[in-house]
Amino acid sequence: MVSSIDKALARVEKKQSHKLRNTLLVLGGVGGAAAVAAKTRVHEKLPVGTGTAARTIDVSNDVDVPVSVAYNQWTQFEDFPLFMEGVEHVQQLDDTRLHWVANVGGKKAEWNAKILEQHPDRQITWVSEDGKKTRGTVTFEPLAENKTRVRLSMSYQAQGPVEQLGSAAGLDSRRVRGDLERFKELIESRGTESGAWRGEVEAGQKK
Repeated sequence: MVSSIDKALARVEKKQSHKLRNTLLVLGGVGGAAAVAAKTRVHEKLPVGTGTAARTIDVSNDVDVPVSVAYNQWTQFEDFPLFMEGVEHVQQLDDTRLHWVANVGGKKAEWNAKILEQHPDRQITWVSEDGKKTRGTVTFEPLAENKTRVRLSMSYQAQGPVEQLGSAAGLDSRRVRGDLERFKELIESRGTESGAWRGEVEAGQKK
């Protein structure tokens, strides 16, 4: 017999698949993919309480390509729909701003994100401009000549008990992890990047 807790979590998951998606897609939320034999690490931190809670997600995935290939592919932001669930379109407005279009619970959602830091083969940091101030950083660590650890860290505000319960159930981290697994599958199947942007950004300004 399904417990009342299981039923409650099922209801929360259904709601969260709609409400959290708009927040997490700025990832990099970042389509089912085939199972990927990846080394994935997930760390989550959720303060206990009600109201607005700070939420952090830290997910890493080891991809079997050189660090420059992994980094270069990630800079092809308009390719994000190939591996980010729910993302329909990403347009690079200029060197530091992106416009996102996504399907969130059957409804169209749009927002902008700004790149704050971008350093080739090392790091990209961004923040959403939709009022929620979702912040994310993706880093690239060379493990060997043809192996790179891609680590995605995000922070946002979980608002209200529904979003907090969904976060505690791990619904958001599973979505982020799935996007990284699809990125791994994409870049390893290609073996090379589709393009590259090697510019530097500091404090939101191109150098």
